[in-house]
Amino acid sequence: MTLALATLSACTSPSAKQIIAPEKFGEGTIHLMAVGDIMLGTDFPDNRLPPHNGEYILKPLTPLLKSADITFGNLEGVMMYGGEAEKKCSDPIRCYVFRSPVQYVQHLKTAGFDVLSLANNHAMDFGEFGRNRTEKLLDNVGIYHSGRTGKVASWKVKGRKIAMIAFSPFRGSNNMRMHDNAIEQVQNLARTHDVILVSVHAGAEGLTTIRIPFKEEIFRGEKRGDIVKFSRAMIKAGADIVLGHGPHVPRAIELYQDRLIAYSLGNFATYYGINIKDFNGLAPVLDVKLDFDGKFLSGKIHSTRQYRPVGPIKDYFNEAAKLMSLLTDADFPKGKIRIDDNGQIHLKHRKITRKKKPPIKQDVALETPQQKELFIQGIN
Repeated sequence: MTLALATLSACTSPSAKQIIAPEKFGEGTIHLMAVGDIMLGTDFPDNRLPPHNGEYILKPLTPLLKSADITFGNLEGVMMYGGEAEKKCSDPIRCYVFRSPVQYVQHLKTAGFDVLSLANNHAMDFGEFGRNRTEKLLDNVGIYHSGRTGKVASWKVKGRKIAMIAFSPFRGSNNMRMHDNAIEQVQNLARTHDVILVSVHAGAEGLTTIRIPFKEEIFRGEKRGDIVKFSRAMIKAGADIVLGHGPHVPRAIELYQDRLIAYSLGNFATYYGINIKDFNGLAPVLDVKLDFDGKFLSGKIHSTRQYRPVGPIKDYFNEAAKLMSLLTDADFPKGKIRIDDNGQIHLKHRKITRKKKPPIKQDVALETPQQKELFIQGIN
């Protein structure tokens, strides 16, 4: 790990009282919360489940998640009892299979999740039976979902018709690498819906992938898509926001044709089985206000970090926001937005006042050009 990675990584002591207070938005807007990967614990191939049946993992952030009109996340794995894993792992260190207990679906509902992506490389860990069982559980508690080929979530918020369609480059999902078909799907949704959310699980994985390569990404011989080409095509086709996940680390955000693209929201609540060291442990919560036609109005990145066995809690060092700010400036130097130290997303024509803070041990402000250049070199 480079010096830049080491110095930016900060450790704080978790506390059950670290709860983020929700922000209130006015009428005439759609308030969206979005997070990255969720896997609350697996009992396959052995027991890696959290204490107390997992009911406390999402509690510290529940007030924040429930404050939105729409709360989104990407569900990794299946929820079911028993069954035979279809995914075979010859090397358990490099290959994972996730199966969570069926009662964990209630944890997602209680935390405030309204809609989930099931388009990812773990949705078919237990084949069609596992995916069918998971979809039925979500239906039973009223959580919308998309991911299966041809499946679109559709519902109403404040009288506006909302659609969410989830894509990935993996088998059985709406295929993000079939660009023409994906464009047609979104164009058709734009004719019948007011606001369209696009989810995409794509890109290579790990600490070295926090920079966007602006080309097809390949991970362990698998083609994982060109995330920028795909996301911009979705906006042009009629999508109002693109929510990326898959690399397990946060990436930059971009404002494109007045619509927001989050290229990776990283991990959010991923219990044992998924690495949460360094940047993999950052768990940003994207908080966005859209108008009734889906145009970006304002937003904020709430910085949280995962701790085991507690789960994601507020990070007072704002590491996720600082990292995403640096990445946004580095990957889109001519972009239309900037992120301040508190995570607030600003249009560039608005002046941002950065407050000077006393140095904090293990926390790096990265405010000078020299510091930024050192950091960018370290993550390039």
